[in-house]
Amino acid sequence: MSFHLYVLRHRFLLYLVALIAPTAAASNLNEANTSWILTSTALVLFMTIPGLSLFYGGLVRSKNVLSVLVQCFSVCCLASLLWLIVGYSLAFGDGGSSNWLIGNFDNFLMNKITEDSLSGDIPESVFAMFQMTFAIITPALIVGAFAERMRFSAMMLFSGLWLITVYAPVTHWVWGGGWLGDLGLLDFAGGTVVHMTAGVGALVAALVIGNRTGFPNQAMPPHNLTMSITGAGMLWVGWFGFNAGSALAANGDAGMAMLVTHISAAAGALAWMAMEWLKFGKPSALGAITGMVAGLGTITPASGFVGPGGALVIGLSAGIVCYYATQAIKQKFLIDDSLDVFPVHGVGGMLGTLFAGIFASDQLGMFSGQGYSEGMTMSSQVLVQLTGISATFVYTAVVSWILLKLVDNLLGLRVDEEEETSGLDVLEYSERGYDI
Repeated sequence: MSFHLYVLRHRFLLYLVALIAPTAAASNLNEANTSWILTSTALVLFMTIPGLSLFYGGLVRSKNVLSVLVQCFSVCCLASLLWLIVGYSLAFGDGGSSNWLIGNFDNFLMNKITEDSLSGDIPESVFAMFQMTFAIITPALIVGAFAERMRFSAMMLFSGLWLITVYAPVTHWVWGGGWLGDLGLLDFAGGTVVHMTAGVGALVAALVIGNRTGFPNQAMPPHNLTMSITGAGMLWVGWFGFNAGSALAANGDAGMAMLVTHISAAAGALAWMAMEWLKFGKPSALGAITGMVAGLGTITPASGFVGPGGALVIGLSAGIVCYYATQAIKQKFLIDDSLDVFPVHGVGGMLGTLFAGIFASDQLGMFSGQGYSEGMTMSSQVLVQLTGISATFVYTAVVSWILLKLVDNLLGLRVDEEEETSGLDVLEYSERGYDI
């Protein structure tokens, strides 16, 4: 073979390799899964803006409606930038064997994410954005606890610090390669990561900031339940992305997660309405949507592990347990968690995390789930679930309390009584939600 033929053959082979290599790399990308997670990401963001905003906005008094809408909107913007800068890296950074409590700063400003980088079989940019929407809605949920009385500046500082010091570490514990994930905790879509952290943070915030002026003697009914029901409907639809998207694939896990999410939401709403019917002789619109949210929050950690029968039990339990938790918090303990964040999300998150350890079993007949990991029994799994619940509760409570005290010393948490009476819309923004 002549030298020229050898060179030509060599170049031809290199050309073939150059053509095949990108195709092989591209084959690792699953376009169906990518499309589903892109859709789920939009659905989860839809839960916060506008879903949660409208849900919360209708529940406060008219003089504070704009403040709640702006707080949810602003938390969305703040959390997005913090997630970009350092949150994603702290939650999902790979620090090796010592990486059991927190990630690292290697992915500062998401510098390692390119168009070609993958997380599993989807683009890492899509995974990071999907997780960003979780980081957005979690501190936004806490807004409901201190609605109508917290300074906007204090809310922003607390929310930012809380995302970095509470949300990111707990996310890492469970989903980022940390100790609870290694222990085998079942939390499919955020019972501990989202609902427990938000609920416990809300309870501590309500205790530290104190009750609204006039609570509990003065009636403070929702000013616009039409708005709240509209927001609740958006939450329900958006939650399909929240739970089914957490499968990170367009597969049977996603399908089952969507089915059980819907069942639990419907059961939670009807159960809450039944409790009101028994006590007051009639159900309420507020009870229906609150029970729906309780059902959604409670099924969240279990959604990828349980079947339809288990989801029915979880939803009914959520409506009943969270209803009584709400009554206890406000009427017995006189804690002004304004929009019931702890009794709905905190209690629901704990209940759902516990139930995930029960109904994931494949030995419960029509109430069976997908089964435990190898070597796990119901008793060992429940013990892991209780460990996750306890650790998340204690850590979130302690750090949230420290942050609130810090912010109070720096900025002052609460508006004064006269400003609170006038309403936060005019005080904080020199604007009104309604101009009639």
